[in-house]
Amino acid sequence: MFELNSKMNDERIDEIGENHVATSAQNPVRDDAFDISDEEKINRIQESVKEILITLGMDLTDDSMQGTPKRVAKAFVNEMFMGLNPKNMPKPSTFDNNYNYGEMLVEKNIVVYSTCEHHLLPIIGKAHVAYISGGKVIGLSKMNRIVEYFSKRPQVQERLTMQIVQAMQEALGTQDVACVIDAKHLCVNSRGIKDIESSTVTSEFGGKFKEKTTRKEFLQYLQMDTKF
Repeated sequence: MFELNSKMNDERIDEIGENHVATSAQNPVRDDAFDISDEEKINRIQESVKEILITLGMDLTDDSMQGTPKRVAKAFVNEMFMGLNPKNMPKPSTFDNNYNYGEMLVEKNIVVYSTCEHHLLPIIGKAHVAYISGGKVIGLSKMNRIVEYFSKRPQVQERLTMQIVQAMQEALGTQDVACVIDAKHLCVNSRGIKDIESSTVTSEFGGKFKEKTTRKEFLQYLQMDTKF
């Protein structure tokens, strides 16, 4: 019976991974996630990566491989997954909309470089974020930093899109925020079906962007050729 249940659980896990399922609008982070320092995390991950490479048959005495476990561990903690730590949350600089700009502001083609939480393979694409001021405006670079922060986690694209919108809404004090992400998932492109052409598009519309005309205007801006 145990073997049957174990097999069924393994099959369910595989199915979730293959079907791009998100189980929550929040990242599944444990309560004790930050009880140890980044340095200790790097040390622990380094040993785990070393064990993985040895199991795969790699010779870690080779000059090219000696530093790989440490490099991977540092990249995980300091770069690829730095968005898990709340201390890295960017402080959005907002200002009063003194010039009374009342139209839509759209920032296109923000680079998304994230990691699929099912296979730990890259998600690479572009985010397009827009808002209509309710009295506050936000520094343009902060929009990029918000996208980067939530991208730098083991992620699911649907959740990432929602988190970007929610963070912008909180910073600006308005529901009138939208985000569209178009990205390639290497878990689809480089393994499994190995479809190198497909990409995934997700969207989240808040406030006025739920209205047909406003949403249409936003999507039309995305069609503009802004290459310089």
